[in-house]
Amino acid sequence: MTDQRAFIRQGLMDLFSASDGQEKALINKYFSRSCVFDISAPVGQFTSHEEISEKFFQPLKNALSHVHRRDEIFIGGDNRRSNGGYWISCLTHYVGNFNRSLWGVKPSNHLVFLRSGEFYRVENGKIVEAKLIIDFLDLMRQAGRFPLPSKLGTEMLFPGPATHDGVLPMASELSESSLNVVEAMLGDLHVFNPDTFTSKGQTGDDGYWHDDMLWYGPGGIGSNFRWEGFHQDHRAPFLTAFPDRKGGDHYCRIGDGNYAAVSGWPSMTMTHKGDYLGIKATNKPLTLRVMDFYRCHTGKIAENWVCLDYVDLFSQMGVDLIKEAANL
Repeated sequence: MTDQRAFIRQGLMDLFSASDGQEKALINKYFSRSCVFDISAPVGQFTSHEEISEKFFQPLKNALSHVHRRDEIFIGGDNRRSNGGYWISCLTHYVGNFNRSLWGVKPSNHLVFLRSGEFYRVENGKIVEAKLIIDFLDLMRQAGRFPLPSKLGTEMLFPGPATHDGVLPMASELSESSLNVVEAMLGDLHVFNPDTFTSKGQTGDDGYWHDDMLWYGPGGIGSNFRWEGFHQDHRAPFLTAFPDRKGGDHYCRIGDGNYAAVSGWPSMTMTHKGDYLGIKATNKPLTLRVMDFYRCHTGKIAENWVCLDYVDLFSQMGVDLIKEAANL
């Protein structure tokens, strides 16, 4: 039986080494004619093969010289949410020399690792739905044009899993239990003490998170180590700024071996009630698109990679991050 994950992965990789003539044939092979392709702000939605080529693959190839994919996680599984379907989820970097502007971000003329979280719904061997969150804020940082007045954690390249087994994992018997622990964690994380920002069941011997958990956050938040680092660098600042946040509105939740992935488009609704990353509170209602990738170990979450559409979020606050970066 064909491994749909491996089949789709090969196609996504081949598209970056293809000539213009080959690209058209490959898009036809791997993408349904009715595919709806959504990319985080400022890129938008595509609904034809021509747009997928002209507005996604070609801009990447033109901006990042000799660009190629470098997958860190590539998993697949049946969606546990009510809309169902077989989904593939991946965390990748588009690697190349950033020699031309990309969707408004000015080039650095140096190597970049462009971070991207991706979810693909597959039917009959073709992608029928795609959602990507590209970390433009981290790209701006790599290009020396970081537009926000402050940052939180450690800004860094996303590493792959510590176990180096995130691409096409084989331990299918663990898929259900991996997603179970993630769903339980998310259920308890929603309710928190407004004074301490603590939530039920997160830490300790019976907690969902490994003591030495690593949390890899997007541009602006950065990465952190252990629960106290997560609390300091993300949880407390985020809940202070958005104390009424409601999350977990996911279109997809899958498990694959020791891995799980979830995403909402948007996942969160909230009000901007406190200052955040140097931006004064606006009291505006906001939504946030989210992708989370998890590695579990002995029944606990050991690593969590997070992609957030911060260009869209800050646009709702009245801040054009790409314009701000271009002026630096």
